[in-house]
Amino acid sequence: MAMTEQRGGGPGDPGERWPAGGAPVPGSDLAWAAEDAYWRDNFRSRPYVLGDDYERYRPAYRYGYEAGRRHVGRSWNQIERDLRAGWERYEHRGGLPAAWEDVREAVRDAWDRVTGERRAEARK
Repeated sequence: MAMTEQRGGGPGDPGERWPAGGAPVPGSDLAWAAEDAYWRDNFRSRPYVLGDDYERYRPAYRYGYEAGRRHVGRSWNQIERDLRAGWERYEHRGGLPAAWEDVREAVRDAWDRVTGERRAEARK
């Protein structure tokens, strides 16, 4: 078993488990924080983005990120139906009233970034 160390702390922050080497554990809130920073910096370049409000897309990116980590080995075509159904119940959706059709491309973008699926398809 790999050695880990506790990082974080403070009110409401139980800390994160990191491998002794110092990188965040994949799928942890800390790993999401790095992904969140990526999308915050890059979302405006995406063809489906309308306007400058990152918060409109953030829940969709997180949903796609988490789905990609959770459903390793499954393709987008295999999982999209389940993701569509789950979007209405997604805990980090907040007050975002967006329908699946409004967030689908952002979810797919994050999914692809985690799984590498579109990159793999493009090489075929």
